[in-house]
Amino acid sequence: MEHPVFSLSTKPDLRVRRYEHNDAWIEIKPSADGLATIHDRDILIFCISQLIAAINEDREVSQSVRFKAFDLLTATNRMTNGRGYELLKGALERLSGTRITTNITTGDKEIMRGFGLIDSFEIVRETRDGRMQEIEVKLSDWVFNAIQSKEVLTLHRDYFRLRRPIERRLYEIIRKHCGKQAEWRVSLEVLRKKCGSGSTTKEFKRLIGKVCADDDANNHFPDFRISLEDRGGSGSDILLAESRGSVPTGIPNGSKNAHVRELQADVFHLARQKAPGWDVYELERQWRAWINTTGSPPPRDPEAAYLGFCHKWSNRNKREFNR
Repeated sequence: MEHPVFSLSTKPDLRVRRYEHNDAWIEIKPSADGLATIHDRDILIFCISQLIAAINEDREVSQSVRFKAFDLLTATNRMTNGRGYELLKGALERLSGTRITTNITTGDKEIMRGFGLIDSFEIVRETRDGRMQEIEVKLSDWVFNAIQSKEVLTLHRDYFRLRRPIERRLYEIIRKHCGKQAEWRVSLEVLRKKCGSGSTTKEFKRLIGKVCADDDANNHFPDFRISLEDRGGSGSDILLAESRGSVPTGIPNGSKNAHVRELQADVFHLARQKAPGWDVYELERQWRAWINTTGSPPPRDPEAAYLGFCHKWSNRNKREFNR
C-alpha cells in the first residue's frame, strides 16, 4: 500500500512510473494494454484473502489460486453479466503484463529485482456465452512472500463499494499509515506523491476536497472520517483521518470480543456455505463488532449465532447487489 503501483486512470495508462522514497525506488512499466489499475487490484485482494483464510486454518497454500469467477465478481461488487466477465479478462491481462523493477539495499550491496504482479493466469472453463467458470492465478514471488509473512492488512468490506479510483487509493494509504491510531495527518503534497496522481496540485486538492465533502455528507468512507484542513496554501493543506474504531485489532483478521470465546475451526467451512465468496474472517470481525454495539450478553451457542449472521449478511448484500 505504500507505493503507487496501480494506475488511477480509467483509460489505458501507458506511462512508465517511478516512485522514490529515501534510498528506495520502484519503477512500474505497462504492457501494451496499459498499467494495472486500482480496480484490477481487486483480483489480488481476493486471492490474498483466500490464502490468508487457508493459512489461518493451517491448510497448505501455494502461489497458484483457483476460484470461481462468479465468487470473485460478487465478493468485489462487480457486474456478473457478460460485460463483467469481459472486464475481468482485461484486468487479468493488465496484471500479468505490468512489470515492476525495484532496488533492495542491504549493507553495501544494492540488489535490483524485476517481476510482475502475477506470473500467469488461466481460464479453466468458459461457457458458450463467454462467461468464465473457473480461473487459476499464479501470484508472483513478491506477493506470495508478503502473504506468507502476513505482511497484509484487512480491508473493510465497503472498500469495494468505492467507485472512484482516488477514493480507493486514499483509503489504502490511510489504512496503512493510520492503522489503529486515533488519527493521522498528511500534507496534500506528500499525499499526492503517495497516490501517484498525475493531477496538478490545485486539481488534486479539488479531488480530495470532493471526497471529504461526500464523506461529511454521507459517512461513506470506510473505517475513517476524513476532512481537509485548509491552511491557505495548496502545498501546506492537510488531510486529517480519524478512526471510526472499526479497524481490526486481533487474529485472525479481526478483533476478538473478550465476552465471546474463540470459534471452533470447523465453523468457518460452514460459514463459506452460508456466505459464498465472502471473507469469513472479515464476517467474524463484523459479527463481533455488532455484538459489541448491541451490548447484548454473549450468545450461548456462538457458532450458531455466527452462522446466522453470515446467512443474513449474504442475503442482505445479494439484494443490494441486484438493485
